Amino acid sequence: MSGPVTFKIEGGLELDAAFGEYIEAFDVSKATAKNVLKRGLVDALVPMADLAESLAPKLTGRLQDSITEGTKLTSRQARLNRDSDDKATVNVFMGPNDQAAVPQEFGTFDQPAQPFMRPAFQSEAQATIDRTAKSIKTELDKATIRAQRKALKAASR
Repeated sequence: MSGPVTFKIEGGLELDAAFGEYIEAFDVSKATAKNVLKRGLVDALVPMADLAESLAPKLTGRLQDSITEGTKLTSRQARLNRDSDDKATVNVFMGPNDQAAVPQEFGTFDQPAQPFMRPAFQSEAQATIDRTAKSIKTELDKATIRAQRKALKAASR
């Protein structure tokens, strides 16, 4: 069985520098900046997850319902996806949490493949990357407004 599909977005140094300026300018924690990034990335994955859900075989509906996006894995998924616990890395995940997904996607000796994740990824990969910048900007704008409100409140005391 193959591992998870991953891809790397270039420009991390520029993004890191921008977040450094954001942290300095608005006196927010690195955790807040990291959460902004997580929310932006997860939001960008929603259309890909929706497409995968619509393409998944509709036998019981369980497979479609198991397709999610987020930053947390179930304990089963975490066992299958053991990687470095690098605190500086932001990981987001999208896909099914159903053991029937792999045989459906790739087929078996007596069942033909019914791919749904690969076509969704191929169709939405570039659009997801394009949405990522917009989504992170939106989340950054929201966090900036929250930080400004917090600073005004602290100054008025």
